[in-house]
Amino acid sequence: MSSSAPRQLALTSAAQILAMGLWFSASSVVPALRAEWALSTQGTVLLTASVQVGFAAGALLSAVTNLADRLRPDRLLAASAATGALLTLLLPLCGNHFWLAVLLRAGTGMALAGVYPVGMKIVVSWFPNSRGLALGVLLAALALGSASPHLLAGNLPDWRTVLAAAALLALGAAALAAFFVRAGPAARRSPPWEPAYLITMARDRRQRLIALGYFGHMWELYAFWTWIPAYAAAASKGSPGMVSLLAFTVIGVGGAIGCLLGGALSDRFGRIDVALVALAVSGACCLVSVFAFDAHPAVLGALLFVWGVAAIADSGQFSAALSEAADPRYVGTALTAQTAIGFLISALTIQGLPVLADAVGWRAAAPALAIGPLLGVVAMVRLRGQRHLGAFAS
Repeated sequence: MSSSAPRQLALTSAAQILAMGLWFSASSVVPALRAEWALSTQGTVLLTASVQVGFAAGALLSAVTNLADRLRPDRLLAASAATGALLTLLLPLCGNHFWLAVLLRAGTGMALAGVYPVGMKIVVSWFPNSRGLALGVLLAALALGSASPHLLAGNLPDWRTVLAAAALLALGAAALAAFFVRAGPAARRSPPWEPAYLITMARDRRQRLIALGYFGHMWELYAFWTWIPAYAAAASKGSPGMVSLLAFTVIGVGGAIGCLLGGALSDRFGRIDVALVALAVSGACCLVSVFAFDAHPAVLGALLFVWGVAAIADSGQFSAALSEAADPRYVGTALTAQTAIGFLISALTIQGLPVLADAVGWRAAAPALAIGPLLGVVAMVRLRGQRHLGAFAS
Protein backbone atom coordinates (compact mmCIF):
# COMPACT_ATOMS: atom_id res chain seq x y z
CA MET A 1 0.00 0.00 0.00
CA SER A 2 1.34 3.43 -0.94
CA SER A 3 2.15 5.89 1.85
CA SER A 4 -0.26 8.34 0.16
CA ALA A 5 -3.18 5.89 0.34
CA PRO A 6 -4.59 6.96 3.76
CA ARG A 7 -4.45 10.62 2.73
CA GLN A 8 -6.19 9.96 -0.57
CA LEU A 9 -8.84 7.85 1.19
CA ALA A 10 -9.50 10.74 3.57
CA LEU A 11 -9.68 13.28 0.73
CA THR A 12 -11.97 11.12 -1.44
CA SER A 13 -14.21 10.40 1.56
CA ALA A 14 -14.39 14.11 2.39
CA ALA A 15 -15.44 14.84 -1.19
CA GLN A 16 -18.17 12.19 -0.88
CA ILE A 17 -19.50 13.72 2.35
CA LEU A 18 -19.64 17.17 0.79
CA ALA A 19 -21.18 16.07 -2.53
CA MET A 20 -23.71 13.44 -1.49
CA GLY A 21 -25.80 15.93 0.47
CA LEU A 22 -27.29 16.79 -2.92
CA TRP A 23 -29.09 13.44 -2.91
CA PHE A 24 -31.61 14.09 -0.14
CA SER A 25 -31.46 17.89 -0.29
CA ALA A 26 -35.00 18.04 -1.70
CA SER A 27 -36.36 15.00 0.16
CA SER A 28 -35.37 16.49 3.52
CA VAL A 29 -37.62 19.52 2.91
CA VAL A 30 -40.58 17.68 1.36
CA PRO A 31 -43.16 19.02 3.87
CA ALA A 32 -42.24 22.61 2.98
CA LEU A 33 -42.24 21.85 -0.75
CA ARG A 34 -45.63 20.13 -0.53
CA ALA A 35 -47.10 23.15 1.22
CA GLU A 36 -45.57 25.81 -1.05
CA TRP A 37 -45.93 23.96 -4.37
CA ALA A 38 -49.23 22.19 -3.47
CA LEU A 39 -47.74 18.79 -4.30
CA SER A 40 -49.87 15.65 -4.22
CA THR A 41 -48.53 12.36 -2.86
CA GLN A 42 -47.82 11.25 -6.42
CA GLY A 43 -45.99 14.50 -7.17
CA THR A 44 -43.89 14.15 -4.03
CA VAL A 45 -42.96 10.58 -4.92
CA LEU A 46 -42.06 11.55 -8.48
CA LEU A 47 -39.86 14.43 -7.32
CA THR A 48 -38.11 12.15 -4.84
CA ALA A 49 -37.65 9.16 -7.15
CA SER A 50 -36.42 11.27 -10.07
CA VAL A 51 -32.99 11.43 -8.44
CA GLN A 52 -32.77 7.62 -8.43
CA VAL A 53 -33.91 7.41 -12.05
CA GLY A 54 -31.45 10.10 -13.09
CA PHE A 55 -28.63 8.35 -11.24
CA ALA A 56 -29.48 5.03 -12.89
CA ALA A 57 -29.60 6.65 -16.34
CA GLY A 58 -26.28 8.42 -15.78
CA ALA A 59 -24.63 5.31 -14.44
CA LEU A 60 -25.89 3.17 -17.32
CA LEU A 61 -24.62 5.74 -19.81
CA SER A 62 -21.27 5.75 -18.04
CA ALA A 63 -21.15 1.94 -18.02
CA VAL A 64 -22.04 1.53 -21.70
CA THR A 65 -19.42 4.12 -22.75
CA ASN A 66 -16.83 2.89 -20.17
CA LEU A 67 -16.68 6.53 -19.07
CA ALA A 68 -15.40 5.73 -15.57
CA ASP A 69 -12.47 3.82 -17.09
CA ARG A 70 -11.62 6.20 -19.93
CA LEU A 71 -11.54 9.60 -18.19
CA ARG A 72 -9.37 10.72 -15.29
CA PRO A 73 -11.56 9.84 -12.29
CA ASP A 74 -10.58 12.88 -10.22
CA ARG A 75 -11.64 15.24 -13.01
CA LEU A 76 -14.85 13.30 -13.62
CA LEU A 77 -15.71 13.46 -9.90
CA ALA A 78 -15.01 17.21 -9.76
CA ALA A 79 -17.08 18.01 -12.86
CA SER A 80 -19.96 15.84 -11.66
CA ALA A 81 -20.09 17.41 -8.18
CA ALA A 82 -20.03 20.91 -9.68
CA THR A 83 -22.82 20.06 -12.12
CA GLY A 84 -25.01 18.62 -9.36
CA ALA A 85 -24.43 21.75 -7.27
CA LEU A 86 -25.47 24.03 -10.12
CA LEU A 87 -28.67 22.09 -10.79
CA THR A 88 -29.56 22.18 -7.09
CA LEU A 89 -29.05 25.94 -6.95
CA LEU A 90 -31.51 26.29 -9.83
CA LEU A 91 -34.27 24.28 -8.11
CA PRO A 92 -35.76 27.16 -6.05
CA LEU A 93 -36.24 29.12 -9.30
CA CYS A 94 -38.74 26.55 -10.62
CA GLY A 95 -41.71 28.10 -8.84
CA ASN A 96 -44.83 26.33 -10.06
CA HIS A 97 -43.03 24.58 -12.95
CA PHE A 98 -43.17 21.12 -11.41
CA TRP A 99 -41.80 19.19 -14.39
CA LEU A 100 -38.81 21.49 -14.58
CA ALA A 101 -38.10 20.64 -10.94
CA VAL A 102 -38.35 16.91 -11.75
CA LEU A 103 -35.88 17.34 -14.63
CA LEU A 104 -33.46 19.25 -12.41
CA ARG A 105 -33.59 16.51 -9.77
CA ALA A 106 -33.10 13.84 -12.43
CA GLY A 107 -30.13 15.81 -13.74
CA THR A 108 -28.73 15.96 -10.21
CA GLY A 109 -29.01 12.18 -10.03
CA MET A 110 -27.16 11.84 -13.33
CA ALA A 111 -24.39 14.08 -11.99
CA LEU A 112 -24.07 12.00 -8.82
CA ALA A 113 -23.43 8.94 -11.01
CA GLY A 114 -20.03 10.56 -11.58
CA VAL A 115 -19.40 10.96 -7.84
CA TYR A 116 -20.13 7.76 -5.92
CA PRO A 117 -19.05 5.00 -8.39
CA VAL A 118 -16.02 7.04 -9.45
CA GLY A 119 -15.07 7.49 -5.80
CA MET A 120 -15.12 3.71 -5.42
CA LYS A 121 -12.81 3.33 -8.41
CA ILE A 122 -10.34 5.84 -6.92
CA VAL A 123 -10.31 4.09 -3.55
CA VAL A 124 -9.79 0.65 -5.11
CA SER A 125 -6.79 2.02 -7.03
CA TRP A 126 -5.14 2.93 -3.71
CA PHE A 127 -6.14 -0.19 -1.76
CA PRO A 128 -5.87 -3.18 -4.13
CA ASN A 129 -5.35 -5.68 -1.30
CA SER A 130 -7.41 -4.27 1.58
CA ARG A 131 -10.35 -2.75 -0.19
CA GLY A 132 -13.04 -4.01 2.19
CA LEU A 133 -12.27 -1.56 5.00
CA ALA A 134 -11.30 1.18 2.54
CA LEU A 135 -14.64 0.96 0.73
CA GLY A 136 -16.33 0.78 4.13
CA VAL A 137 -14.80 4.16 4.98
CA LEU A 138 -15.99 5.57 1.65
CA LEU A 139 -19.51 4.20 2.20
CA ALA A 140 -19.53 5.68 5.70
CA ALA A 141 -18.79 9.03 4.07
CA LEU A 142 -21.67 8.45 1.64
CA ALA A 143 -24.03 7.73 4.54
CA LEU A 144 -22.98 10.85 6.44
CA GLY A 145 -23.21 12.98 3.32
CA SER A 146 -26.61 11.59 2.34
CA ALA A 147 -27.94 12.24 5.84
CA SER A 148 -26.55 15.77 6.12
CA PRO A 149 -29.63 17.52 4.59
CA HIS A 150 -31.76 16.18 7.45
CA LEU A 151 -29.39 17.88 9.89
CA LEU A 152 -29.43 21.05 7.80
CA ALA A 153 -33.24 21.00 7.60
CA GLY A 154 -33.46 20.93 11.38
CA ASN A 155 -31.17 23.94 11.82
CA LEU A 156 -31.68 26.25 8.83
CA PRO A 157 -34.61 28.67 8.46
CA ASP A 158 -36.20 27.50 5.20
CA TRP A 159 -35.98 24.95 2.39
CA ARG A 160 -34.21 27.32 -0.01
CA THR A 161 -31.38 27.78 2.47
CA VAL A 162 -31.09 24.00 2.87
CA LEU A 163 -30.72 23.53 -0.89
CA ALA A 164 -28.21 26.39 -1.14
CA ALA A 165 -26.13 24.95 1.70
CA ALA A 166 -26.09 21.48 0.09
CA ALA A 167 -25.02 23.03 -3.25
CA LEU A 168 -22.21 25.03 -1.66
CA LEU A 169 -20.91 21.92 0.08
CA ALA A 170 -20.93 20.09 -3.26
CA LEU A 171 -18.91 22.90 -4.84
CA GLY A 172 -16.40 22.34 -2.05
CA ALA A 173 -16.30 18.66 -3.05
CA ALA A 174 -15.61 19.67 -6.66
CA ALA A 175 -12.68 21.85 -5.59
CA LEU A 176 -11.32 19.12 -3.35
CA ALA A 177 -11.46 16.54 -6.16
CA ALA A 178 -9.99 18.89 -8.76
CA PHE A 179 -6.96 19.99 -6.73
CA PHE A 180 -6.18 17.20 -4.27
CA VAL A 181 -7.75 13.83 -5.18
CA ARG A 182 -5.75 11.53 -7.48
CA ALA A 183 -6.04 7.94 -8.69
CA GLY A 184 -3.66 5.42 -7.12
CA PRO A 185 -0.80 3.33 -8.50
CA ALA A 186 -3.09 0.33 -9.09
CA ALA A 187 -5.23 2.30 -11.58
CA ARG A 188 -5.18 0.74 -15.04
CA ARG A 189 -4.62 2.61 -18.26
CA SER A 190 -7.76 3.51 -20.19
CA PRO A 191 -9.01 0.39 -22.00
CA PRO A 192 -10.56 0.29 -25.46
CA TRP A 193 -14.29 0.95 -25.60
CA GLU A 194 -16.02 -2.34 -24.84
CA PRO A 195 -19.80 -2.06 -24.42
CA ALA A 196 -20.07 -5.86 -24.57
CA TYR A 197 -18.45 -6.10 -21.11
CA LEU A 198 -21.93 -5.75 -19.60
CA ILE A 199 -22.85 -9.01 -21.33
CA THR A 200 -19.67 -10.60 -19.95
CA MET A 201 -20.75 -9.54 -16.46
CA ALA A 202 -24.17 -11.12 -16.88
CA ARG A 203 -22.70 -14.40 -18.13
CA ASP A 204 -20.18 -14.79 -15.31
CA ARG A 205 -21.83 -16.61 -12.40
CA ARG A 206 -19.75 -14.96 -9.71
CA GLN A 207 -20.40 -11.44 -10.92
CA ARG A 208 -24.06 -12.26 -11.54
CA LEU A 209 -24.68 -13.57 -8.00
CA ILE A 210 -22.84 -10.62 -6.45
CA ALA A 211 -25.00 -8.27 -8.48
CA LEU A 212 -28.20 -10.11 -7.50
CA GLY A 213 -27.26 -9.77 -3.82
CA TYR A 214 -26.66 -6.06 -4.37
CA PHE A 215 -30.01 -5.66 -6.11
CA GLY A 216 -31.77 -7.18 -3.10
CA HIS A 217 -29.88 -4.79 -0.84
CA MET A 218 -30.91 -1.82 -3.01
CA TRP A 219 -34.57 -2.88 -2.98
CA GLU A 220 -34.51 -1.97 0.70
CA LEU A 221 -31.83 0.67 1.38
CA TYR A 222 -32.91 3.86 -0.37
CA ALA A 223 -36.63 3.35 0.22
CA PHE A 224 -35.77 2.97 3.91
CA TRP A 225 -33.56 6.07 3.85
CA THR A 226 -36.06 8.15 1.86
CA TRP A 227 -39.18 7.37 3.85
CA ILE A 228 -37.82 6.96 7.37
CA PRO A 229 -39.01 10.49 8.30
CA ALA A 230 -42.56 9.63 7.17
CA TYR A 231 -42.46 6.25 8.93
CA ALA A 232 -41.04 7.75 12.14
CA ALA A 233 -43.53 10.62 12.11
CA ALA A 234 -46.44 8.20 11.74
CA ALA A 235 -45.08 5.87 14.42
CA SER A 236 -43.85 8.32 17.04
CA LYS A 237 -45.85 11.44 16.18
CA GLY A 238 -42.75 13.43 17.11
CA SER A 239 -42.01 17.03 16.19
CA PRO A 240 -40.44 17.77 12.79
CA GLY A 241 -37.17 18.67 14.51
CA MET A 242 -37.05 15.37 16.39
CA VAL A 243 -37.90 13.40 13.26
CA SER A 244 -35.11 15.16 11.32
CA LEU A 245 -32.63 14.41 14.10
CA LEU A 246 -33.73 10.77 14.20
CA ALA A 247 -33.37 10.47 10.42
CA PHE A 248 -29.83 11.93 10.54
CA THR A 249 -28.88 9.62 13.41
CA VAL A 250 -30.20 6.49 11.73
CA ILE A 251 -28.92 7.25 8.21
CA GLY A 252 -25.73 9.15 9.02
CA VAL A 253 -24.45 7.82 12.33
CA GLY A 254 -25.92 4.32 12.10
CA GLY A 255 -24.99 4.06 8.43
CA ALA A 256 -21.40 5.16 9.06
CA ILE A 257 -21.01 2.63 11.87
CA GLY A 258 -22.45 -0.10 9.65
CA CYS A 259 -20.08 0.71 6.78
CA LEU A 260 -16.97 0.79 8.98
CA LEU A 261 -17.98 -2.35 10.88
CA GLY A 262 -18.86 -4.23 7.70
CA GLY A 263 -15.64 -3.21 5.99
CA ALA A 264 -13.41 -4.20 8.91
CA LEU A 265 -15.14 -7.56 9.40
CA SER A 266 -15.14 -8.38 5.69
CA ASP A 267 -11.35 -8.12 5.38
CA ARG A 268 -11.09 -10.60 8.26
CA PHE A 269 -14.02 -13.00 7.82
CA GLY A 270 -14.92 -12.66 4.14
CA ARG A 271 -17.16 -10.36 2.15
CA ILE A 272 -19.85 -12.90 1.39
CA ASP A 273 -20.36 -13.95 5.03
CA VAL A 274 -20.57 -10.33 6.20
CA ALA A 275 -23.01 -9.44 3.44
CA LEU A 276 -25.13 -12.49 4.30
CA VAL A 277 -25.38 -11.55 7.98
CA ALA A 278 -26.15 -7.90 7.20
CA LEU A 279 -28.92 -8.87 4.78
CA ALA A 280 -30.43 -11.24 7.34
CA VAL A 281 -30.39 -8.63 10.12
CA SER A 282 -31.84 -5.82 8.00
CA GLY A 283 -34.51 -8.14 6.63
CA ALA A 284 -35.44 -9.13 10.18
CA CYS A 285 -35.69 -5.43 11.13
CA CYS A 286 -38.14 -4.93 8.26
CA LEU A 287 -40.39 -7.60 9.73
CA VAL A 288 -39.97 -6.63 13.39
CA SER A 289 -40.94 -3.04 12.54
CA VAL A 290 -44.56 -4.21 12.62
CA PHE A 291 -44.31 -4.84 16.36
CA ALA A 292 -42.18 -1.77 17.17
CA PHE A 293 -44.51 0.69 15.44
CA ASP A 294 -46.56 1.50 18.57
CA ALA A 295 -43.75 0.76 21.02
CA HIS A 296 -42.03 3.24 23.33
CA PRO A 297 -40.02 5.84 21.33
CA ALA A 298 -36.79 4.44 22.79
CA VAL A 299 -37.63 0.95 21.50
CA LEU A 300 -38.61 2.30 18.08
CA GLY A 301 -35.46 4.42 17.92
CA ALA A 302 -33.27 1.44 18.87
CA LEU A 303 -34.82 -0.73 16.17
CA LEU A 304 -34.40 1.96 13.52
CA PHE A 305 -30.79 2.51 14.55
CA VAL A 306 -29.96 -1.22 14.28
CA TRP A 307 -31.79 -1.24 10.95
CA GLY A 308 -29.72 1.75 9.81
CA VAL A 309 -26.50 -0.05 10.74
CA ALA A 310 -27.41 -3.31 9.02
CA ALA A 311 -29.08 -1.87 5.90
CA ILE A 312 -25.82 -0.47 4.52
CA ALA A 313 -23.22 -2.71 6.20
CA ASP A 314 -23.29 -5.00 3.15
CA SER A 315 -23.07 -2.29 0.48
CA GLY A 316 -19.29 -1.97 0.50
CA GLN A 317 -18.94 -5.75 0.45
CA PHE A 318 -20.83 -6.08 -2.82
CA SER A 319 -18.68 -3.34 -4.36
CA ALA A 320 -15.44 -4.90 -3.07
CA ALA A 321 -16.48 -8.38 -4.18
CA LEU A 322 -17.39 -7.22 -7.68
CA SER A 323 -14.19 -5.19 -8.02
CA GLU A 324 -12.24 -8.38 -7.26
CA ALA A 325 -14.30 -10.64 -9.52
CA ALA A 326 -14.44 -8.29 -12.53
CA ASP A 327 -11.88 -7.88 -15.31
CA PRO A 328 -9.30 -5.45 -13.76
CA ARG A 329 -9.44 -3.31 -16.91
CA TYR A 330 -13.17 -2.66 -16.47
CA VAL A 331 -13.62 -2.34 -12.70
CA GLY A 332 -15.13 1.13 -13.10
CA THR A 333 -17.56 -0.12 -15.75
CA ALA A 334 -18.58 -3.12 -13.63
CA LEU A 335 -19.15 -1.06 -10.48
CA THR A 336 -21.07 1.59 -12.41
CA ALA A 337 -23.31 -0.98 -14.15
CA GLN A 338 -24.14 -2.78 -10.90
CA THR A 339 -24.84 0.54 -9.19
CA ALA A 340 -27.02 1.77 -12.07
CA ILE A 341 -29.34 -1.24 -12.05
CA GLY A 342 -29.47 -1.23 -8.25
CA PHE A 343 -30.57 2.39 -8.14
CA LEU A 344 -33.17 1.79 -10.83
CA ILE A 345 -34.63 -0.94 -8.59
CA SER A 346 -34.55 1.44 -5.64
CA ALA A 347 -36.56 3.97 -7.65
CA LEU A 348 -39.35 1.39 -7.88
CA THR A 349 -39.51 0.82 -4.14
CA ILE A 350 -39.24 4.55 -3.40
CA GLN A 351 -42.30 5.12 -5.57
CA GLY A 352 -44.19 2.07 -4.45
CA LEU A 353 -43.75 2.20 -0.67
CA PRO A 354 -45.71 5.43 0.04
CA VAL A 355 -48.49 4.28 -2.28
CA LEU A 356 -48.69 1.05 -0.29
CA ALA A 357 -48.57 3.06 2.94
CA ASP A 358 -51.51 5.20 1.78
CA ALA A 359 -53.49 1.99 1.27
CA VAL A 360 -52.55 -0.03 4.37
CA GLY A 361 -50.60 2.35 6.63
CA TRP A 362 -46.87 2.61 7.31
CA ARG A 363 -46.99 -0.17 9.88
CA ALA A 364 -48.07 -2.76 7.31
CA ALA A 365 -46.12 -1.26 4.41
CA ALA A 366 -42.60 -1.30 5.87
CA PRO A 367 -42.26 -5.13 5.94
CA ALA A 368 -42.51 -5.17 2.12
CA LEU A 369 -38.89 -4.02 2.11
CA ALA A 370 -37.89 -7.46 3.47
CA ILE A 371 -38.38 -8.95 -0.02
CA GLY A 372 -35.03 -7.55 -1.17
CA PRO A 373 -32.87 -8.81 1.71
CA LEU A 374 -34.52 -12.24 1.44
CA LEU A 375 -33.59 -12.51 -2.25
CA GLY A 376 -30.11 -11.22 -1.42
CA VAL A 377 -29.68 -13.92 1.22
CA VAL A 378 -30.58 -16.59 -1.35
CA ALA A 379 -27.98 -15.21 -3.79
CA MET A 380 -25.28 -15.07 -1.11
CA VAL A 381 -25.99 -18.63 0.05
CA ARG A 382 -25.61 -19.84 -3.53
CA LEU A 383 -22.41 -17.85 -3.97
CA ARG A 384 -21.05 -19.17 -0.68
CA GLY A 385 -21.57 -22.69 -1.97
CA GLN A 386 -19.12 -22.25 -4.79
CA ARG A 387 -15.80 -23.99 -4.28
CA HIS A 388 -13.47 -21.59 -6.07
CA LEU A 389 -14.39 -18.12 -4.87
CA GLY A 390 -10.95 -16.65 -5.46
CA ALA A 391 -9.69 -13.45 -3.93
CA PHE A 392 -13.05 -11.71 -3.80
CA ALA A 393 -14.23 -13.96 -0.92
CA SER A 394 -11.31 -12.99 1.30
